[in-house]
Amino acid sequence: MSLTGALYNAFSGLKANSRAAALVSTNISNATTESYGRRELALSAGVAGTHGGVTIKGVIRHSDPVLTADRRLSDANMGAAGDMYTFARRMEDLVGESGTSGSLTDRVTSLENALINAASNPAATQRLENIATTANDLAKSLNKLSDEVQLARQGADATIARHVTSLNEAVVRLDEINDDVVKANSTGGDVSTLLDERQRLIDGISEIVPLRVVARERGEIALFTQGGAVLLDGRPVEVGFEQTPSIGAGMSLSGGQLNGLTLAGLPVNSTESGMFAGGRLGAQFELRDVATVERQAQLDGIARDLIDRLGPGGPDSTLGALDPGLFTDAGIAFDPLNENGIAGRIEINALVAPGSGQSWKLRDGLGAATQGEVGDASLLVAISAALEAQALPGSAALDAVPSSFINQVANFGSDVVGTRVRAENEQTFAISQNTGLKEIELSKGVDTDFELQMLMQIEQLYTANAKVMSTVDQLLERLMSI
Repeated sequence: MSLTGALYNAFSGLKANSRAAALVSTNISNATTESYGRRELALSAGVAGTHGGVTIKGVIRHSDPVLTADRRLSDANMGAAGDMYTFARRMEDLVGESGTSGSLTDRVTSLENALINAASNPAATQRLENIATTANDLAKSLNKLSDEVQLARQGADATIARHVTSLNEAVVRLDEINDDVVKANSTGGDVSTLLDERQRLIDGISEIVPLRVVARERGEIALFTQGGAVLLDGRPVEVGFEQTPSIGAGMSLSGGQLNGLTLAGLPVNSTESGMFAGGRLGAQFELRDVATVERQAQLDGIARDLIDRLGPGGPDSTLGALDPGLFTDAGIAFDPLNENGIAGRIEINALVAPGSGQSWKLRDGLGAATQGEVGDASLLVAISAALEAQALPGSAALDAVPSSFINQVANFGSDVVGTRVRAENEQTFAISQNTGLKEIELSKGVDTDFELQMLMQIEQLYTANAKVMSTVDQLLERLMSI
């Protein structure tokens, strides 16, 4: 081999060593960075007919597509489970633990105790006022729960809009990266950084909706949801959604008052069986259109049961058939055909509201024109008995089983707790699965011990190439001196 050939070989080796050392440094510094793919220098022997040496063919970015796909699906499941648990936990906190102060069952118990206390001394105005206060507190508790359910629906609707915006922005950026990857590949450039950015974007989208990534020619990718919706294939496809300014009880997607998703301007199925089900976007639709609707229906059923028990035909014989009872629909008589949202409208009758000065009507009847016998507790006892009676609820949202009012409320509270427990278990499983997949993914990523060993080898190769160049330099100097 000539001195020129040896010099060329050593120079190409030094160049490769320098590039390899830079890649090792990058690998180590990003060992715990999510979406980062380990880099490795691709080398080949010099072309035949030349002096030899090594040629840098490019940079290899290592990844496991199957494992990454499983982890992304797990991301979607974990996001959805987290959203469902958050709502279930919020409802449990609002309903309160049975028997604790301020809980829904405590409000019912306080009313029953106030009735019993007043029946023992019906002439005591203070005890009658306590009935009005506890009844008003119970109605307000139902109002608050109903309001919170509708706020949760409104929040879910707004979150859907944010997810759709993030989804569209990420898909547009992925389309731009597709173009950049094609250009870089055509010029022999390093696309590793672009691929890292692409994976980061896809990871972000995968929490919103489960994805399927398909490789295309020249390094491009196509993006589909697990349900089959095309998000990117040659060009981005826009997902559309129009947020509803105000959501009330009774408004629904099927009824046309709420909006669903569109894909390229065409409506698509936005339910749990649709093309966007499975991630946080699907969970928000589940919350807005299913979970909250069921909770509202149960609350409305409880409110209706309370109104029915103490309305016309109940213990107060002074009420006419069309008169509002102790509990009203925003001040008027309740219409069974207008059950939707009654939990948010239920109020104590203004005739006996706290501070009205007419609490004696609780003892003598809402329709009484004048006070009766102050020692007569028969109506108070009858009201208490009506609440304790094993009655069949009029609402289809409650179980068609005869039950007392306190048991209806307790059953509702138990259902809320049970839903929270199931949601928590699902979230725990999703987190455990996701954590395990991420650990496997990281274990197949950058191994810092291995990278340090590589760095030591690079140092040895660098020293050897440098020694060759130094030797060639000495030989050239000797030849020049002859």
